[in-house]
Amino acid sequence: MRDSLPLGLYIHIPFCAAKCAYCDFYSLPHSEDKMDRYTQALCRHLKEAAPNAASYTVDTVYFGGGTPSYLGAERLNALLTTVKEFYRVEPEAEITLEANPDSAKDNRALRQLRRAGFNRLSLGVQSGDDELLRAIGRIHTWRQAVEAVEAARLAQFDNISLDLMYGLPGQTEAQWRDTLEKVIALSPEHISCYGLKPEKGTPLYRQRKTLALPDDDGQADLYLTAVTRLRQAGYELYEISNFAKMGYRSRHNLKYWRMEEYLGFGPGAHSDFSGVRYAYERDLDGYMAGRAVFSEKTEILPPERQREYVMLSLRTRDGISRQTMERTFRRPFAPLDAVFKRCAQSGLAEATDDGWRLTPEGFLVSNRIIGMALDAMEIN
Repeated sequence: MRDSLPLGLYIHIPFCAAKCAYCDFYSLPHSEDKMDRYTQALCRHLKEAAPNAASYTVDTVYFGGGTPSYLGAERLNALLTTVKEFYRVEPEAEITLEANPDSAKDNRALRQLRRAGFNRLSLGVQSGDDELLRAIGRIHTWRQAVEAVEAARLAQFDNISLDLMYGLPGQTEAQWRDTLEKVIALSPEHISCYGLKPEKGTPLYRQRKTLALPDDDGQADLYLTAVTRLRQAGYELYEISNFAKMGYRSRHNLKYWRMEEYLGFGPGAHSDFSGVRYAYERDLDGYMAGRAVFSEKTEILPPERQREYVMLSLRTRDGISRQTMERTFRRPFAPLDAVFKRCAQSGLAEATDDGWRLTPEGFLVSNRIIGMALDAMEIN
């Protein structure tokens, strides 16, 4: 029945205290007036869109950014109250707030958020080395990251995720190992590890030729170091960049990788809902004025869904399923068997009960393997 369908909500908060040197997300300086007006605009939009989701149950809500924590506990609570008032929200829904360590040390504010229903905190730590943090434009210190975790624990957050980056300018393997050890000692439930990639339009991209950045082999070594050490510490690699203790996978992010439905709110936010993918213009002033204009809107046809399934499933350790390909998409699995048997001979893939998945070494060349799989399936 449609009323049993799950739905994720993504709420974009585009405000930051400072723009990091590597960031190409839509984020802007914040002021009290703008944050008030933006909160009101989000509440209006959430109410307007609610009838479209009347037959769904919201099981994840994700406040991303930008730096959502800069919005402050009262505004965040007002947004979550609006969600709970106008949407059917599962009692055990995962409700995540992204935060920077410098803005998440106030135990009183964290307690307010926890009482309001936020139950997962994602902190952008990036490194345990203050010099490396300064090199990428981060405004917090490692000590502040530790204090933020301690404050979150005191506020009864029992699901904390820490984001890390490797391949930073001048970063050595010893520094990366040191960061991993420091983070493991904090015992978060979830850890994300992303390789630094200079994106066009960012300060880091403009400086890339003058920075000591690792080559592909160097990044691969750092990645495999993380996979090995985090596995030893009890963290399961369940997606290319994500590790979790048992029972603490990110339920919201799994929606993206499993092609489940979600609605996005705010300028730059994306949605995949009722067979249509769309996004809103990166225009804060227009959004606050009630002009939430689409920057893209596309009906997703079956060949595109098949292509997405191949690409996204191979990002996860669950892998690609024979049953899904044959029963859902009506495609023979034999061509994929041939591809992955060849990959397995090189240690890049391994069989599962219902198909194949990539190994950590396979993740490093996943784009090439995905291309081979799509060619074999003749999905273009």
